[in-house]
Amino acid sequence: MSRVLTVPPRHANWFAYFPEDYRWSAGLAFVLSTAGQGGAEVAEVDRVGRRLRDRVGDDTAWFEEWRAEAVRLRDLAEAARSSGRRLTAAGLYLRACAYLQIGERFRIPKDEAALDAYRTAVECFRGYAELTDAPRIEVVEVPYQGTSLPAYLVHAENTDDPRPPCVVYFDGLDVTKELCYLRGARDLTRRGMACLVVDGPGNGESIRFRGLPLRHDYELAGSAALDYLERRGDVDAGRAAVLAISLGGYYASRVAAMEPRYRACVAWGAIWDYHATWERRLRSGFQTQLSVPAHHIQWVLGVEGIEAALARLEGFRLEGVAQRIRCPFLLLHGQEDEQVPLDDARALFEAVGSPDKTMRVFSAEEGGAQHCQHDYLSIASTAFADWLAEKLGAGRSP
Repeated sequence: MSRVLTVPPRHANWFAYFPEDYRWSAGLAFVLSTAGQGGAEVAEVDRVGRRLRDRVGDDTAWFEEWRAEAVRLRDLAEAARSSGRRLTAAGLYLRACAYLQIGERFRIPKDEAALDAYRTAVECFRGYAELTDAPRIEVVEVPYQGTSLPAYLVHAENTDDPRPPCVVYFDGLDVTKELCYLRGARDLTRRGMACLVVDGPGNGESIRFRGLPLRHDYELAGSAALDYLERRGDVDAGRAAVLAISLGGYYASRVAAMEPRYRACVAWGAIWDYHATWERRLRSGFQTQLSVPAHHIQWVLGVEGIEAALARLEGFRLEGVAQRIRCPFLLLHGQEDEQVPLDDARALFEAVGSPDKTMRVFSAEEGGAQHCQHDYLSIASTAFADWLAEKLGAGRSP
């Protein structure tokens, strides 16, 4: 059994399935909130949750129970596919992918069982992409630093524009391109924008199978994505935006500041000084709300020990960087975010140099007050999709 420290949520304004454990509750809410995007069924999530109720904090049990449910769905998907029921199979594959990845994210270190589960998750997503009727999804590679970043190009819908605008969507500390797809990609494509969903360095397949650790100069990935889009004839790289979630609030802000070709930026969750964030967590003895086990940060940075991680995080600051942002900028943050305080969001917003900047804070009364709106996904995804459609001129030719 790999039982780890449990820390309860500070607020009672959201659905915390495991009220004694913030991390587990946030993980379950994260996947459950994607039900409207096809990533979950309430009955299936509750089936797993019930099996885990008496084992809170046991991350081995978390992994095994989510994997078991995912394998059950994967087997049903393959049977449906063999019988020619492609849409049924597509939906099953997508949920199997989500359950495998939500289960695998707490398994540190990434042993062979974790890596095998992750490979299966990617295979399931590809099965979904092949069989779904909409949207059209391409599996692509973005050339990067002598290798490449795995990505999906999700094509625009509901538009006659032969070269629609495109949103480059990066993940966070512990999110992946598949989970990003379930967190708003369809809201973008249905509004006439393509979406390039990328596993950047330190995320998803890039860290697990390509050995690409997290780095502070994320503009290298942002520029690589734009270079790739410029070589395509079916999207308009001159109308491209960058969007990223959670720690991606740092990525997106850094990219927008250092890569002036981007026409708009969405920081979905604020990061101001990530080094200071982890210093606070260390001083508390990690008696704080985290989305993954604390040693996850060492793994994605490719270092041993928290002191080495802190040294590597010295560059993850936006003071002196955010001031360089000139494109339209949208910051989304939860009023009761238990991982990143609202003061960090205010500091970032004040520093952003764009004259066209908007900060949207979601309150407990309206919903979405938690970290990256894992308590109310659609309130955020529709907000940034509508904003981006306006800024990029989606649905009309340039």
